Amino acid sequence: MAVIKANTEDTRMLARLMRAEAEGEGQLGMLMVGNVGVNRVRGNCLDFKNIRSIPQMVYQSPGGFEAIQKSYFYQRARESEIRLAKRVINGERQHPASNALWFFRPAGGCPGTWWDQTNSGRFKAHCFYIPTAGDCPSVY
Repeated sequence: MAVIKANTEDTRMLARLMRAEAEGEGQLGMLMVGNVGVNRVRGNCLDFKNIRSIPQMVYQSPGGFEAIQKSYFYQRARESEIRLAKRVINGERQHPASNALWFFRPAGGCPGTWWDQTNSGRFKAHCFYIPTAGDCPSVY
């Protein structure tokens, strides 16, 4: 059962975002990026108030994703990526992105906090950051 509303085009857009942000980190890395995107739609909190759809989440400005500025984001989603997007839309979560609203790729180690948000862990090159449950209960 889907945890956010998504039509076919929304699912393809999320798949493209997942690939553009984390293709080099494999399927698990792409699933984690998808978790962050779904959490932003579910959250309705902090930087993501009134973000109620995948297109709003992807193109949020400020606060969106760098990948939308790259030409490869606009390439057609592959079936394998669409399947991954469906998994996160249906509620599959991967730690450390399970409750994360942010991620970034630092040059070195993951800072313990980033913009006052707590590091929940690292997967390959990306560090993931979570809000407190009190600030954003919808992602928990």
